[in-house]
Amino acid sequence: MNNGYYTSGEFARKANVTIRTIRFYDKQGILKPSRVSDSGYRLYTDEDFGRLQKILSLKYLGFSLEEIMALTINDDREDMAKSLKLQKELIRKKIRHLEMMEQTLDDTSRMLEVSGNMDWNSILNLIHITNMEHAVVDQYKTAVNISARIELHRRFSVNPVPWFEWIASMIPLEAMGRVLEVGCGSGELWKHFDQEVLKKKEIHVTDVSSGMVEDAAQLLKKSGRDTLIFETEDCQKLSYASESFDGVIANHVLFYVKNLPEALREIRRVLRPDGVFYCSTYGKEHMKEITLLVQEFDPRITLSQVALYELFGLENGEAVLKEAFGEVEKVMYDDCLMVDEAEPLLDYILSCHGNQSEILSQRQLEFKRFLQKKIREKGGLRITKMAGVFLCRG
Repeated sequence: MNNGYYTSGEFARKANVTIRTIRFYDKQGILKPSRVSDSGYRLYTDEDFGRLQKILSLKYLGFSLEEIMALTINDDREDMAKSLKLQKELIRKKIRHLEMMEQTLDDTSRMLEVSGNMDWNSILNLIHITNMEHAVVDQYKTAVNISARIELHRRFSVNPVPWFEWIASMIPLEAMGRVLEVGCGSGELWKHFDQEVLKKKEIHVTDVSSGMVEDAAQLLKKSGRDTLIFETEDCQKLSYASESFDGVIANHVLFYVKNLPEALREIRRVLRPDGVFYCSTYGKEHMKEITLLVQEFDPRITLSQVALYELFGLENGEAVLKEAFGEVEKVMYDDCLMVDEAEPLLDYILSCHGNQSEILSQRQLEFKRFLQKKIREKGGLRITKMAGVFLCRG
C-alpha cells in the first residue's frame, strides 16, 4: 500500500479475489480504480472495498452485471449503512425461502419413506418455491426503483406540500370506516395520516406482489402503524364483499393493470353507494425533459416501452372512468422539479422500465458526466411534473 492506495494486485490479494476479477469489473465499468498513477498503475482505496463487497453480494444473490452496475454506479455518494441494510433485507428473504425449501424437502422425503409413494403435489410445491427465488430478486429491484423515483421527487420538488401528503389531504379519512388501497407499493401513503386516526379505522393495504405487501408492512409497522391490514390482492379479482368499503385508493397504479375495465368493475363493486374512488395518474407532459435528455445522449434510448399516460392518463382518464362511475372529478397537483445534482437523476433514469440499462451498460459514467455538464451549463434542470387525481363517485 502506498499513500493510502493499493495497486490492482494488492487490492485483489487483500480482498481474496483474483486480479482477473478486479480487471474484469474495471473493464465492465462496475468497479473503476479511484485513480490512475502517472506511470499507469490502477490504484484503489479502502472505500473501494465497500463497493466490491456490494458487487460480490449482489452477484451471489442473482443480479446480472447490468443490474449490479445500476445499483452501484452512485456509491461514491451512498451511505454505507443504507447499502448494508438493503443487502441484509434481501439476504433475510433468501434465507426464508431456503428454509421453506428445506422444510418442503423434509416433508416430501418423510412422506416417501412412510408410504413409498411420491406425492407429486409436493414436487409442484417445490417448483413453486424455487421459482419464488426469481420473484424475490425482481421485487427487490422494484423496491429499489420505487425508492429512486420517490427520492428524486422528495428532494427536488418545488411544491412545499409533497405528493403523498397532498394525496392524503384529499382523503377525508376521519369520516370513513373501512378503506382499501390497491397497489400499495412501498406503503408510503399511510405515513402521512395521523397514527391515532388510523387506529380507529379498518384499512386494507394491498398489492398483487406479496413481496411489496411484506415490505410495506415492515415499513409501516416500524412507524407504529401496526393496525393496518396487509393483504395480497389482485384488483382485477378482489376477494372482498360487495359494497364493503367507504373509499378505495389507487395511487399511480391503473396504467399497470392488464384488464383495466375488469379492475374498475371490481373496485366499483366493493365500494359502498356513497363511497369514493381516488385514483392518481400522470399526463403526457410529465417529466418530458428527462426523455429529451436521454435521447440527446443516445436517440435509441426509450425510458418506457409503453407510454403509460396513453393506457390511463390525465388526458383520457375521465372517459375511461366514466365507463364504471357516474361522476368523475379531476384535481391537478401543481409542481415541478429543480434538479441540481446528477446522481439522483441518474438513479431515476435507471429505475425506468425501458431499454436504458441495456444501452447505458457500458456508458453509465459517460452519461453521468453528460448530466453533470448539462446541470452546470443551465445552473440546474427544470423538469415538468404533470400529475393529478380523479375522484370517482356513483
